[in-house]
Amino acid sequence: MAASLTASEVISALRAEGVRVVEVGNWRTHNRNSKGPWGPVNGSIVHHTVTRGTASTVALVRDGHASLPGPLCHGMIAKDGRVHMVGWGRTNHAGGGDPKVLQQVIAESYGAAPSKPARGNANGVDGNARFYGWECENLGDGKDPWPKAQYDAIVRVQAALCRTHGWSAKSVIGHLEWSNDKVDPRGFTMSKLRSDVAERLKHPASWNPNEEDPMAGITKRDIFDAVWRTDLMTPPEGRATEENPTWAPESVLRDAASYAIRAEAAAARVEAAAARIEAALSGAVAR
Repeated sequence: MAASLTASEVISALRAEGVRVVEVGNWRTHNRNSKGPWGPVNGSIVHHTVTRGTASTVALVRDGHASLPGPLCHGMIAKDGRVHMVGWGRTNHAGGGDPKVLQQVIAESYGAAPSKPARGNANGVDGNARFYGWECENLGDGKDPWPKAQYDAIVRVQAALCRTHGWSAKSVIGHLEWSNDKVDPRGFTMSKLRSDVAERLKHPASWNPNEEDPMAGITKRDIFDAVWRTDLMTPPEGRATEENPTWAPESVLRDAASYAIRAEAAAARVEAAAARIEAALSGAVAR
């Protein structure tokens, strides 16, 4: 169990995870806290909206409708990957669900998926108090595609919550895993989503798996050649020529070593000559 993140904390966590956040109106104080408890929170639920069009979907999940007042989630994840924050606190998203599933999420004790829920909205325990909720713009017919940017944002949002709370990916479930009268989300499996969240949690929040690694395939020898054999270094003073204005660092080192060796040999010769002169002078004095 955990206390809910504050609005400021969740925004910081999402942005650290690379999520593009859109703050909608007074979302920080827009909630259903007057209608029931909020917290402790135990996990996060992913939904689909059964809608088309980002602007109208944002309006729907923020305001709700006659039979179900808004907010209907905490954030709406659009097709383009932006996350529209519409409420914070208790929201009408999870409804009733299976208490056995809740305990499995709290303990993170299940295998590939929680037990199939045996209860639903009418006879289940209150999920609005215990879960963050994320609606995702999709028709929910199993045919409407999930763009790469949107799916990546879903993974990042869930990872941000898990990372901040110290949860594993098993604290993330789908609405269909919570309530026996729900089918969302459709179009990807929650096992796959949890696997992708778990993979993300192995890396820093700033991890961008879709970016090419600029060092991929580069060997130590490649680095050596790039550093020491690239002909761009200004040579020692007086050594540059019009035909050879720049040298490779390796050449400069070799040139310097050559100078050092010659200087050492010259010093030895000077020392030997000095010894001979000293010997000759000593002999002359003795005579």
